[in-house]
Amino acid sequence: MNTEMMNAVKAADDKAQYDIRAKRLLAQKSILAHILVKTVDEFKGMKPEEVVTYIEGDPKVGIVPVEPGLTNAEQIEDSGQRIKGLNTEDAEINEGMIRFDIIFYVRMKDGLSQIIINIEAQKDEPVAYKILNRAIFYVSRLVSSQKERDFVNSNYDDIKQVFSIWICMNMDCNSMSHIHLTKDEMLEPYEWKGNIDLLNIVLIGIRNDLPEHNEKYELHRLIGALLSDELQEKEKLSIIENEYSIPLSDDLRKDVSIMCNLSQGIVDKTKAEIIVNMYKKGFTPDQIADAVEVSLAEVEANIKKKEASVYNK
Repeated sequence: MNTEMMNAVKAADDKAQYDIRAKRLLAQKSILAHILVKTVDEFKGMKPEEVVTYIEGDPKVGIVPVEPGLTNAEQIEDSGQRIKGLNTEDAEINEGMIRFDIIFYVRMKDGLSQIIINIEAQKDEPVAYKILNRAIFYVSRLVSSQKERDFVNSNYDDIKQVFSIWICMNMDCNSMSHIHLTKDEMLEPYEWKGNIDLLNIVLIGIRNDLPEHNEKYELHRLIGALLSDELQEKEKLSIIENEYSIPLSDDLRKDVSIMCNLSQGIVDKTKAEIIVNMYKKGFTPDQIADAVEVSLAEVEANIKKKEASVYNK
């Protein structure tokens, strides 16, 4: 395998690892609690540390299939009894399978009812499809997959409320939208029985630059800091601990550290590719250094590395 191909494979692997760490960071219960406080009416006004106790079990990260017929596949204990739970059995079988980024149950304050939360992280707003269309599909799957898992037969009153929360980075403005069912009277009004609040989509847009730490943009600053590819590790940990009073567990520290290292590695590889491509097109080392905003020595080192790899083929 030549040097260019090896670098491409390594960059792809780093990107995949970066995405996994980003999801794991968001799936920390202390982080999820901050998201719930800002997006779910049941928990608005509560302290995030109080909401943590309502999150049940360990959030499933990247292992629950979205595909119909798989999300709620029955699981059987050794005793032969059926057990309820989100299906994770196919996580390693089909690499092309679409899976929820993060999914978990939350107990409501009454101690009895539950809701299902799905969180999806996007680098930016997709261009291949309209994000709202995908969110509608996901929230619909969160409902339909409950049959024979959370409710059986025709017991539709047992359907749990669901939230699909989409976080989009690199947006033009900090935004947050709640999309849900509404009722328009077309003739005489009538009070139809049922729960109109079962389906909920929340779209959160986050700019690159961090907003000030205030109540309005509190969640945006936290997530922006967590997923930033520009902040250093110490800066991220300082914001998490000092501004949001989030305990710095070993897992959280580890994920932040690895994310920062991977991010820097991806940036370095991208710069190296730009330098080599500009050199191929006839730009001088001085022009490249000025355009890419790196030192002349770094430009020359990358050019020499490229020429050496070509020579050694």
